[in-house]
Amino acid sequence: MPQFSVIIPLYNKAPHVGKTVESVLGQTFCDYELIIIDNGSTDGSNEIVANFTDSRIRIVRLEDNVGVSNARNKGVTLSTAPYVTFLDADDWWEPTFLEEMAGLIERHPDAGIYGTGYYIVKNGKKSIAPIGVEGTFIEGEINYCQVYAQTLCMPLTSITIVIPRVVFDESGGFKPHLKLGEDFDLWIRIALKHKVVFLNKPLSNYNQDVDVTYRGTNHLHDPKEHMLWGLGYLEPEEKTNPDYKQLIDKLRTYGLLPYLITNQYRNAARTELNKVDWNHQPSKTRRLYQKPILYLKLRCLFLKLGSKVKQALIKHV
Repeated sequence: MPQFSVIIPLYNKAPHVGKTVESVLGQTFCDYELIIIDNGSTDGSNEIVANFTDSRIRIVRLEDNVGVSNARNKGVTLSTAPYVTFLDADDWWEPTFLEEMAGLIERHPDAGIYGTGYYIVKNGKKSIAPIGVEGTFIEGEINYCQVYAQTLCMPLTSITIVIPRVVFDESGGFKPHLKLGEDFDLWIRIALKHKVVFLNKPLSNYNQDVDVTYRGTNHLHDPKEHMLWGLGYLEPEEKTNPDYKQLIDKLRTYGLLPYLITNQYRNAARTELNKVDWNHQPSKTRRLYQKPILYLKLRCLFLKLGSKVKQALIKHV
C-alpha cells in the first residue's frame, strides 16, 4: 500500500499539466500513487497525461465536467493510501514536498490536516506567500483561524495539504455545489475538530500565470455556489469561538464588496454583512462600508483599471 494518494483534477490545462505531472514523478519520496481525474477535457490534456507511462499513475476519464469537488472526491474514493493530497493541474510541487510531508507526519502523527508554505508565481516570478505565521516559526501546531486572519493569505490550500484518509471520510469531503471556497469549507470543518500542523517552508507553486477563464475568482458566483453563504451550519461556532468569528468576519468584509455593488446580489450580500461584528472591524473597513454604493462602484472600477495597467506595464518591461 502506498503512503500517499496524489489526486489531480484535470480540465483543459494542456499548457500546464505536463509540468504538474512531472513535478509529482520527480519527487524524492516515491511511495505514492497518482490518480488523475480527467473531467472531460477537450483541449488535448488527456493525450498529454496518457503519454506518461509510470506504473504509479491511474487515469480516470469522465465524459462530462462534473466540477473540481466531484473530481477530487472521486479520486479519494479510488485511493488506497492512508494519506491523500491534491495538486491542481496548473500548479506544481518542489521535489521534496512528499518527503518533507512524510517527515512532518512522522513527527506529528495526531493531526487532522498538514500544510506547508508555498510560492505564488506571477509574471514568471516566485514570491513566498505571506502566510500569517512568525518568521521564526519552523513547524508544529497552528491556530488555523488566527493565522488566516493575520494576512488573509490562505495558510492551507488545495496544493499544499495532506489529510489522513479517515479524517477526509469523516468530514464528508468537498461539497460539490460550491464553486468558490470549496476548499476552505473543508479545511475549516477539519480545523475546528482536529489539530492543524504546519511546516513553514515553501514546497508548492501556486501558478497565477494561467488563463483567467478557468479561475474561479475571476467572476461573481451565485450565492448558492459561494462558501460565504454556505456556512450557516457554523453559526453556533461564531457565538462561542472568537477566533473563528474574527476570521469569518474578515472574509465577509473582504469578499462581499463586489457583490454589494451589484443590483443582482446586493440584498444577499447585505444579509451576510449584517452578521459582521462591526465593532471589531478596523476603522478603515468601517468607513469604506459607510460610503455610498456609487462611490464603491467607482472605487472598484479604478482598482481594476489600475491592475490592468500595472500588468500591461510588467509584460512590456
